[in-house]
Amino acid sequence: MENCLKFYIDGQWVDPVAPKPFDVINPANEQVIGQIMMGNEEDLNKAVAAAKKAFPSFSRTSVQERLELMDAIMAAYQNRYAEIAETISAEMGAPMALSTNAQAATGMGHLATFRGLLAEYQFEEMRGTTKIRKEPVGVCGLITPWNWPINQIACKVAPALAAGCTMVLKPSEVAPLNAALFAEILDEAGVPAGVFNLVNGDGPTVGEAMSQHPDIDMMSFTGSTRAGIAVAKSSADTVKRVAQELGGKSANIILDDADFEKAVAGGVMHCFNNSGQSCNAPTRMLVPADRHDEVVTIAKATAESVKVGDPMAEDTVLGPVVSQMQYDKIQGLIEKAIDEGTELVTGGTGKPDGLNAGYYVKPTIFANVTNDMTIAREEVFGPVLSILKYESEEEAIEIANDTVYGLAGYVQSGSAEHAGEVAAQIRAGQININGAGVDMGAPFGGYKQSGNGREWGDFGMEDFLEIKAVIGAAAE
Repeated sequence: MENCLKFYIDGQWVDPVAPKPFDVINPANEQVIGQIMMGNEEDLNKAVAAAKKAFPSFSRTSVQERLELMDAIMAAYQNRYAEIAETISAEMGAPMALSTNAQAATGMGHLATFRGLLAEYQFEEMRGTTKIRKEPVGVCGLITPWNWPINQIACKVAPALAAGCTMVLKPSEVAPLNAALFAEILDEAGVPAGVFNLVNGDGPTVGEAMSQHPDIDMMSFTGSTRAGIAVAKSSADTVKRVAQELGGKSANIILDDADFEKAVAGGVMHCFNNSGQSCNAPTRMLVPADRHDEVVTIAKATAESVKVGDPMAEDTVLGPVVSQMQYDKIQGLIEKAIDEGTELVTGGTGKPDGLNAGYYVKPTIFANVTNDMTIAREEVFGPVLSILKYESEEEAIEIANDTVYGLAGYVQSGSAEHAGEVAAQIRAGQININGAGVDMGAPFGGYKQSGNGREWGDFGMEDFLEIKAVIGAAAE
């Protein structure tokens, strides 16, 4: 993809102001698979200027025009679907089945969801003699992560386009190739020049410049809580809107009336999905104290059944984690858990047998974890599960809420009503009951240090809209 060495600005693929190549690494074999150019503030300024110029006309397009544009984008995306899945697998290590059925699928899912929402959305309503208008917020700065790359790009770009905004995207430099494909798709679909712009770069350079830029009206950021705080601080001087989807340390409460074989095995696999690199992963499994050993037995058997290996192999369940930096961080947290006296059930430090090249992590389970231990409090972002005991449901809820995070929570019970009663007491933005499937229309976002604002569905659209009151609009 020759376009990876360029930026997409004002409807054209352009060279960076100051070429600064950056290698993209395949985490499965540690080999270079491509290069991008890292941008600087001058590159960003060009992209913002293009978005600002395009906003007056694009913000006034009709719903029908934007629907036709969304249809064209979806058609172009479908034509490149297999390439997207292969690219994501190569650059961040997702097994091909996961990359095809989940990673690439979420991109199309968000496009379809927001297309359907746009067709029905009421941008105006009357309240007495006052007209309430919902108008595009303006030029949006979008910063996206490497772990679910096309998902996070699509769940920001799709609502921004549907709302009538223009934008500049800075994808993660760790997994950036899918973003170049996405830009090509938007170009093929006929997105007007300047509406969508892409500049690669790192957070301290391009990300910081975006947050500070006076002509960017909104920042939408997904990533670590540490980086999200930096974005918010940098945005404060220009009083721009900031929407953040940040870290998590989600509790999975298995109630005594649950089907333990199903709940425990499902919880382990959900925690390990995407090699544990999901902000909403259920990494703390809370179980009745008198059934702790039973849970450990099931969890151990499940973890040891998981095939770790080459993402291209059909039987691979877990691929590598994304980078050496991520691998080292996970190893350090595993070592600390052992040092702090947890019970290592399976896994541990080092790479799985036979996997010498690549950033592979052993599927790891710790038991007899207490919530004051580092492994129970810090986001690991790897295939590592902590099992904690509780004596009562009240204590389970207390433990679940004893975290600075509040992105997601999980409850397993033989009764949906019982699960719902517990779910109502968990301070998190999204609660999953009994392994329910993904709902693309459900709001996604967190309480506390997991962020603010919501993505997905109509709540995700509203993050990209300003509200205007036209008083006396219907006065006689």
